[in-house]
Amino acid sequence: MRFDAGRSGFWGQHRMQVHAVEDVSFAIMSGETLGLVGESGSGKSTTGRAILRRVPLSEGRIFFKGCDITHATASALRPLRRHMQLVFQDPYASLNPRMRIRDIVAEPLVVHGMAASSRAAEAKVIELLHRVGLPPDAGRRYPHAFSGGQRQRVGIARALALNPEFIVADEPVSALDVSIRAQIVNLLQDLQKDLGIAYLFIAHDLAVVRHISQRIAIMYAGKIVELAGRTEIYAKPLHPYTQALLSAVPVPDPKIQRVRRRTTHAGEPPNPLDPPPGCRFQSRCPHRTGQCRLHPPPLEDRGGGHFVACWNV
Repeated sequence: MRFDAGRSGFWGQHRMQVHAVEDVSFAIMSGETLGLVGESGSGKSTTGRAILRRVPLSEGRIFFKGCDITHATASALRPLRRHMQLVFQDPYASLNPRMRIRDIVAEPLVVHGMAASSRAAEAKVIELLHRVGLPPDAGRRYPHAFSGGQRQRVGIARALALNPEFIVADEPVSALDVSIRAQIVNLLQDLQKDLGIAYLFIAHDLAVVRHISQRIAIMYAGKIVELAGRTEIYAKPLHPYTQALLSAVPVPDPKIQRVRRRTTHAGEPPNPLDPPPGCRFQSRCPHRTGQCRLHPPPLEDRGGGHFVACWNV
């Protein structure tokens, strides 16, 4: 996926493009959670929104339940949106402050013709609020009357309104207090267990991702560099970038934390306007070779479903 970034040069003769996401490929099974991890600007949110067809694709294809939806028209996408929903990162900005909670949760039902009005959907709204741990009278209040964790529960209730089969959770706990994060993560897990929902869980917090995900994909500069089961990623990370990420995760035992070896890589991430021709991590990798500078490594299975994009593993 590439986005227009204007023109450069004295006369503006050169068109610039941001190389946001390239050569990303994965599948999510029904009832599974795939964690998507990476630093800011790595393309995680863009990937999630592209899957939902909220941003246009430059190339590639998207399949949902075996159907190619890459070039589906707006009218064809409308019924599909009932099955694919999004939980936003910021619970404060994702809710309309002028609407009551009952209207916010009922809005998807009204838009998709499943209820004539928010009042007609009142029973469904009460059921949804109860499912996410909010009292029935919460529907009469406005978003400003709730804490961040409660607002995120409202956002989850809204996403559940249409009985989706797949939800992109775009950093749903990063804006919340640490004490509240576990509650929201446990809620998402309980909903998955009861309803069989599949998640693409996007996050920075590796501890949270480890808790909720069955498989984990690591992104760097718009590409997936490693993808494996939760246990394999944490027990035996193969890519140098994954090793550095995991070494930065603190351990609750002070004695172990003091003697842990921290892996750091000097250098800067590549310029998204002009990425290098070879491996995106080459400028920071201590193991780079001439091949790394010339050719991008493919994401290959190194055994047991552990995929790595590195020439030197």
